[in-house]
Amino acid sequence: MSTPYPFTAIVGQDDLRLGLLLNAVSPAVGGVLVRGEKGTAKSTAVRALAALMPEVAVVPGCRFSCDPASPDPACPDGPHAEAAGVSRAARTVELPVGASEDRLVGALDIERALSEGVKAFEPGLLADAHRGILYVDEVNLLHDHLVDLLLDAAAMGASYVEREGVSVRHAARFLLVGTMNPEEGELRPQLLDRFGLTVEVAASRDTDERVEVVRRRLAYDDDPEGFAARWAEEESALRQRIADARALLPRVVLGDGVLRQIAATCAAFEVDGMRADIVMARTATALAAWAGREEVTADDVRQAALLALPHRRRRNPFDAPGLDEDKLDQTLDEAGPQDDHDDDDQPDPDPDGGGNDDGGGGGGVPPQAEGDRTPPQGQGGEDGDTPSQAPEGTPDAPGRSTGAEQQPVASAEPFRTKMLSVPGLGEGAAGRRSRARTEHGRTTGARRPQGSLTKLHLAATVQAAAPHQRARGRAGRGLVVRRDDLRQATREGREGNLVLFVVDASGSMAARQRMSAVKGAVLSLLLDAYQRRDKVGLVTFRGKEAEVALPPTSSVDAAAARLESLPTGGRTPLAAGLLKAHDVLRVERLRDPSRRPLLVVVTDGRATGGPEPVALAGRAARLHRSEGAASVVVDCESGYVRLGLAGELARELGGTAVTLDELRADSIAGLVKDVTAAGRAA
Repeated sequence: MSTPYPFTAIVGQDDLRLGLLLNAVSPAVGGVLVRGEKGTAKSTAVRALAALMPEVAVVPGCRFSCDPASPDPACPDGPHAEAAGVSRAARTVELPVGASEDRLVGALDIERALSEGVKAFEPGLLADAHRGILYVDEVNLLHDHLVDLLLDAAAMGASYVEREGVSVRHAARFLLVGTMNPEEGELRPQLLDRFGLTVEVAASRDTDERVEVVRRRLAYDDDPEGFAARWAEEESALRQRIADARALLPRVVLGDGVLRQIAATCAAFEVDGMRADIVMARTATALAAWAGREEVTADDVRQAALLALPHRRRRNPFDAPGLDEDKLDQTLDEAGPQDDHDDDDQPDPDPDGGGNDDGGGGGGVPPQAEGDRTPPQGQGGEDGDTPSQAPEGTPDAPGRSTGAEQQPVASAEPFRTKMLSVPGLGEGAAGRRSRARTEHGRTTGARRPQGSLTKLHLAATVQAAAPHQRARGRAGRGLVVRRDDLRQATREGREGNLVLFVVDASGSMAARQRMSAVKGAVLSLLLDAYQRRDKVGLVTFRGKEAEVALPPTSSVDAAAARLESLPTGGRTPLAAGLLKAHDVLRVERLRDPSRRPLLVVVTDGRATGGPEPVALAGRAARLHRSEGAASVVVDCESGYVRLGLAGELARELGGTAVTLDELRADSIAGLVKDVTAAGRAA
């Protein structure tokens, strides 16, 4: 077994270390989600935490880590007779993003269950993680069916395996720790809320600190055991401090005054449900115990809010994480107890909760407090491309010429869109848009298994085995089943698609003051793509050329950011936009041939610039049609006189056209329109 990197040797990342340590002190906090760019020691810190966790007592021989003091009465390995327990280190179990359902929850021996009626159960990762840590790297890329299983286990503290009338249940209480890079996509709101705390991490911009990071890492890589030995004393001290804080935790008092502050804070920030209040209370209590105090203070409540609330305030993936700290301080002051005026003059709470200054004790700098964090909404980033804050529908530049570039305008309010899907039956990654053959969904038939059996079709299996019972000498009640009798269920569900937006940013869109509405429509479609687990890409065209504003990615908020900063102006090179989209789709077919594309062209259908621009656009559209690309044209034409150019473009693409009004889910202009890859008659 390789020697893990010492937790106390991690340089900086105070928020990350504090969030992990609070969960080590009080697992009831509910885990931690670590968000940040790649290469910021997220995984290193999580794996290093395992060495600091106190040992757990387990029933000897129990595969489900039952506590000998109170064994699970429904344990599959039970019932357990009274016996002295044995101690072992707490486990850190890693859940791979591509794991199967059977690997997560365990697998039943279907053949023995049918023929012998016994529950031959092989435990999965949830059983291994019981009373330990379940770590999911790149948790935002986890497949939906695994997320559903995690949600069930986290909510009930148990894992249930139900398969063809055979059921197994075992306890599954674990500390859930996830890491993710927001550039690769956001997390489902249901799973996001299951994480007690969240921390944002970023690489330090301090030269000396970066030098120390490199120096320590190189020393560890050269001699892991020797490096760990040099930090053994600090590790031991930190391990003892965690044990002391755990022992103190039951004696910590959560007074009515601070409880009122917690409730007022959650109400002021309009978080959903009551889980935030409970997590804040547990976090504040853990902070007090970590600091060696028996009473929770207002500073503990403030620190708990900065850790427990940012991810619960997000209403959609385009909202920036973080809290308004001025509003937080004001809320705490208004709800604070009247006899705590001595604390009101404190300009900045002790980041370590008021405890000792032991260097191995973790940090505690409030999230979003340092200068290298994401700037608040409305402030410019380092590239100076923050969109204008002009009122919706108001152009920033009053120029009337279609050749003049105009500054970005703010998008209109997003809305719920109608369902757009790719026709046919695909086999792409699990999602929620188009029909596909999947491992999960409604059963549509049966086939012989190819490889290991994952989903048994019971009726087809019995039907295959029934004619052979006399020849096999069946004498008892059990059905004599052979491997050749087993049938795999074929299922139909939904897949995620590659939704490639081709957006007209020419002067004709800006001159008619429609760009705000267009951006609102695309933003609405991006939100729909996020909910349906699609990949998205963005191609824009204006002036003389088209460009890939965003290569295909799972991060829809990145696409939204590029859209908001999109300037308009110039001619309308529609053909260039379609050809650029063709190049993007060609490359993506090679990278991921099973993910089917959906081309969404947002334009009024006009084409200008160069010789025969309309004819050239038609030939580019027919190129997409010849390769079977599903497409939809969002018609942005407005006014009393309409030329119908977008509809003609849709016919050339072999797709369908919808107006901005028809795109709304609550529109009465028509029913939901499936995109067709075949041409339609004019």
